Amino acid sequence: TADLSPFCAALGFELTGAQRRCIDEAVRDMCGGGLMNRLVQGDVGSGKTAVAAACIRLAAQNGLQSVLMAPTEILAAQHFEGLSPLLGRFGIRTELLSGSLTAAQKRAVYGRMKNGETDLVIGTHAVIQQKAEYRNLGLVVCDEQHRFGVQQRAELSGKGRDPHVLVMSATPIPRTLA
Repeated sequence: TADLSPFCAALGFELTGAQRRCIDEAVRDMCGGGLMNRLVQGDVGSGKTAVAAACIRLAAQNGLQSVLMAPTEILAAQHFEGLSPLLGRFGIRTELLSGSLTAAQKRAVYGRMKNGETDLVIGTHAVIQQKAEYRNLGLVVCDEQHRFGVQQRAELSGKGRDPHVLVMSATPIPRTLA
């Protein structure tokens, strides 16, 4: 498994037992030789993003890119504002990709993604567009996964070669749980 103490220290708060358990299980899956495919379900503010951040850091430590898809530009921007400073402490280069960027800004972000100059891309549906190519996508995180269709989530996973998958939701979805 991975040493998460530097990451936990950088959070600025103590993880709860449930958060630590979720992180430990996800890291165990990611380090175990198979593919992680996990759902993290919890109320708003329960720490789902901290679990995702730990997984993103582990992926980056192992030379893999991550993508976090959110259903709205506002949520994508919130994730970007919260995760960039935290993950930046570990040298993780984060980009925001959304429909409100100019064509030139999108081209620049797409170029850095494809060249591997970006470790984490946070965005809306723009992350699954045909132009969105990743050099070495190893982790897919989908926030509020119930807001995306099965096909959209499959398209995102298809951007990598069998990436680890972490979906997060505050809404229990019986089909997803099954």
